[in-house]
Amino acid sequence: MVDYKKVPLIIASTLIIAASAQMNFKLGPVPYTMQNFGVMLSGFLLGRQGFLAVLLYLALIALGLPFAAGGGGLGVLLGPTSGFLYGFVISAFLAGIFREIVWKKGDKKEVALLWLSTLLASIPIYLLGFAVFYKFALSNEKLLQWASKAAEYFGFHTSSIFMLLFFSTVLIFLPQDFFVDHLLAVLVFKYVWEMLKERGVEIDRS
Repeated sequence: MVDYKKVPLIIASTLIIAASAQMNFKLGPVPYTMQNFGVMLSGFLLGRQGFLAVLLYLALIALGLPFAAGGGGLGVLLGPTSGFLYGFVISAFLAGIFREIVWKKGDKKEVALLWLSTLLASIPIYLLGFAVFYKFALSNEKLLQWASKAAEYFGFHTSSIFMLLFFSTVLIFLPQDFFVDHLLAVLVFKYVWEMLKERGVEIDRS
């Protein structure tokens, strides 16, 4: 059941995800973006209902709004990077569950635990993103060439197509995601949580 009191927060979270998608560096077919920040923050703010913000985000992309890093339209949701977008749904849900479990007093220990939990919460993003891109790349020479150039740029050499694609679609993004996007999401959530608490508003745990 949707908690209709959370609708404004769901909409706000959707817009944060959309805005974070525009903060990107066009490395190639898989750009660096700040979307993991928006996805994790949605889960932290909304709990397990954080996935609703991502579903709304995907619906708006399907309607043609240029909310994804690659624009908008069904082509974005059916293209080689679509797996990352679908992974956002599961990851926002998991981030919400971890927040509900971990967050009680907002102390330094909970901040650290919530940050570490994002390593697990983000796994669906990487798995689905890699799986879909891998399927496309096996029959698309341009995607393979991009993956090879990306790996070469970072000094990674391998004869395995699997490892080449895994490196170029997952491993090169992990440092930024964890040390920038995820940490920022935790700190912003802590700030919002404390601000609301001072005003007598509690972010519930379910």
